[in-house]
Parts: sequence; C-alpha cells; structure tokens
Amino acid sequence: MISENLNIVKEKITRICKNVGRNPDEIKIIAVSKNTGITSIQEVIKVGIKDLGENKAQEFAEKFPLVADNIDWHFIGHLQRNKVKFVVGKAAYIHSVDSLRLSEEINNQAQKLKCIQKILLEIKTSEEEEKYGIRNISEIFDSVAYAQNAQYLNLVGLMTMAPFTEDEKNIRKCFSDLRKLKTILNEKGFKIPELSMGMTNDFEIAIQEGSTMIRLGTAIFGERNYSKSWKEQ
Repeated sequence: MISENLNIVKEKITRICKNVGRNPDEIKIIAVSKNTGITSIQEVIKVGIKDLGENKAQEFAEKFPLVADNIDWHFIGHLQRNKVKFVVGKAAYIHSVDSLRLSEEINNQAQKLKCIQKILLEIKTSEEEEKYGIRNISEIFDSVAYAQNAQYLNLVGLMTMAPFTEDEKNIRKCFSDLRKLKTILNEKGFKIPELSMGMTNDFEIAIQEGSTMIRLGTAIFGERNYSKSWKEQ
C-alpha cells in the first residue's frame, strides 16, 4: 500500500510541476510518521523515502534510535522550549520555530552539542486562532535577523499551515502569502531557499504556489488508528 501511495503522490507532483513549469526534483517529500509503527516506517524507507517527519518530541526521541542513520528527520509539530533538548542534534530540520524565544533556546541547546541546527520559521498566514506561528511583521524580521546571525542556527526556510477547508481560494492565499514573504525577505538580503507548505489535503496547491517541502502523512501511510500508540501500530 505504501509503495502504491507513494507512486500516486509522485505522479501528482510530476503532473503539477509540468503544468506550472517546475522541476519535480525541487520538491522534497517528507513522510509524516506520526503515530506510525516502525514496520511501516521501514517500509517507506525501503521504497526510497529519505525524509521523515514527526510532530511530538517524546515520540520522535523514542523512534530516533530505532531507524536507519541515513534518514533526515524533520520535526514539524509545536515545540515547547522545555522539549527542545529532545530534538536538537537529532532532527536535521526543525520546521516549527514559532517565536524568537524558541530560536534562542534551540541555539543554546545546539551550542551545548556543538552542532549547527537547521531551522524554518513557522509563519501564521491563516486567521485560525488555534494555529501557531509568527504573524507580526516586525517580529518576523527580528526572528529572521536573529536566526541568520546566531552561531549555532542555520535558517533555511519558512513554514506555514493552511486551514483545513474546501475553500481553495483561502488555502492558496495562505501559501502565496508565505511565498511573497520569502521574496520580500530575500530582497532585503536574507538568503532563505525553502518553503515548507502543503499536507495531504492541499499539497497540490502548495506546489503550484512554490513549496519545496511537502509534509505528507495520510497520503503515504494511509489512515492511522489514533486510539492506539505508535508502538501498537
């Protein structure tokens, strides 16, 4: 099933990229393994996936030593400052950096480990109150400036989440707003290459709007049973 699902995803990516004049190789597929057992994770690695995403710090810390070394982990969920130590130095990328204070804590932990931590700033582009992310433009600029100057951080991109809705116009605006923000920042002299946006329900729109990283769970692993822990899957 996983192999078939991945083929469907890749076919969609190829078709969309052809329609908008993009190279499919520009798109990094992150298989979101939240609440997924090790057997399924090993299967997705076997069919060629090299990037895995996790949402919860404790689950990520438990899975990390059980999976092959040549995998890039992406931490994509809300990260509390007291959980940073479980993620820094293990995750190749932390997508969900949603405040300057969190950036500072990640830098502090990376300094202790003498490693450079790749991060993406999470930007709130929707009106949903429950969504995390930096919204105030001055705070965005302060966070970008700090991250680009911090000794142990490597700011590689911006991340956002669109609302879960059937309103394509609303979804597209969230993604286009992030793309425009990246352009503005780069015109100011910042060098930010990546846009992490798009999940199972909206990744096709995200690619049309310039996404370079798509975070897919259900599209690859299928529906998961959240009444059981990942160890029981």
